[in-house]
Amino acid sequence: MANPLFHIVLYQPEIPPNTGNIIRLCANTGCQLHLIHPLGFELEDKKLRRAGLDYHEFAAVQEWPDLQSCLQQVAAKNVYACSTKGKRSFSEPAFKPGDVFVFGPESRGLPADYLASLPVGNILRIPMLADSRSMNLSNAVSVIVYEAWRQNGFAGAVDFL
Repeated sequence: MANPLFHIVLYQPEIPPNTGNIIRLCANTGCQLHLIHPLGFELEDKKLRRAGLDYHEFAAVQEWPDLQSCLQQVAAKNVYACSTKGKRSFSEPAFKPGDVFVFGPESRGLPADYLASLPVGNILRIPMLADSRSMNLSNAVSVIVYEAWRQNGFAGAVDFL
């Protein structure tokens, strides 16, 4: 993919259907998906294929041995971590094409040392009710991608009006 709208980075994802759903999301929004190893599944997992349906051929998916290699190669100006530990709402930044959104594994989120390496304003949170722990990973990615895409006028989308 020459110029993806946004970069979605899944750091050590664990649940195949979540990744499959995100592959489908990327295929439909023009985002590039980056998978950081180790993965909690094989890419040929039938649950992953079922969730992504036949969208794998339409999505740009790249695997990386570690987060640092991925971020160095992408070299984006803006990198946002998405975490329940964030203090800034996902709707506050002015997103630009090429921005990167990093999501942690379903069971534990992003490592504390990685979050500490980012400016506080680049750690985003999706508002939830007080007693909620977290959203499903594929839902959280969708919320943030669609907000960023909305801010950019749904660039490249089929006119739906």
